[in-house]
Amino acid sequence: MTSHNLDGFKKAAALKAVEFVRDGMVVGLGTGSTAKHMVIALGEQVRAGMKLRGVPTSQETATLAREAGIPLLDSETRWEIDIAIDGADQVDPEFNLIKGGGGALLKEKIVAASAKQFIVMVDHTKQVPILGGSFPLPIEIIPFGWGSTAREIEALTKSRVVLRERNGTPFRTETGNLIVDVHIDRITQPGGLETALNLIPGVVETGLFVGRTNILIVGTPEGVQTLHASQKK
Repeated sequence: MTSHNLDGFKKAAALKAVEFVRDGMVVGLGTGSTAKHMVIALGEQVRAGMKLRGVPTSQETATLAREAGIPLLDSETRWEIDIAIDGADQVDPEFNLIKGGGGALLKEKIVAASAKQFIVMVDHTKQVPILGGSFPLPIEIIPFGWGSTAREIEALTKSRVVLRERNGTPFRTETGNLIVDVHIDRITQPGGLETALNLIPGVVETGLFVGRTNILIVGTPEGVQTLHASQKK
């Protein structure tokens, strides 16, 4: 399967997600390749007359939204977000997610938690029977004593912990923190793991999004599937 095909599935999922946005809404704008299609599509809606305001989850998304003509709320405002739309790196049958491949997991989780409804859009390759394995779990940690924090994460998960780097230097998030990627074979209890990781001093946030997804939209070769959390078996 070519990357061109996958991008088409992402775009189809993003266009479907945009259908849930109504005039006058405040919209949380995710980060990543699928979210980019969503922001561009929302910009077209704004130019057609729709009134909405956005809350971006990264500087990259903020720049894209401004270019698309989407008015943005100040980052220090107390938001009332109607709907947040974002992608994911993995999603399991319970709609639990791994996010953070792009490094924006902290802002993404703050926005998702602030929204009345959280919509996740993915291509079908992101669906997995169980989280972990093919994609590491990103965890945002503060730089101070990061090695000790990483060692505690390693002891808890019994998995390999790798400091994320870009161009040979430690990757820094927009909030100035570091990210470690944890290579866990199987995350059988994502809720319990999320709680345990957040109890480790130095951990800012994890890339586990548990019990937050209201609607999952999947772009597949057979078309777009729209799945509601209330319909999960």
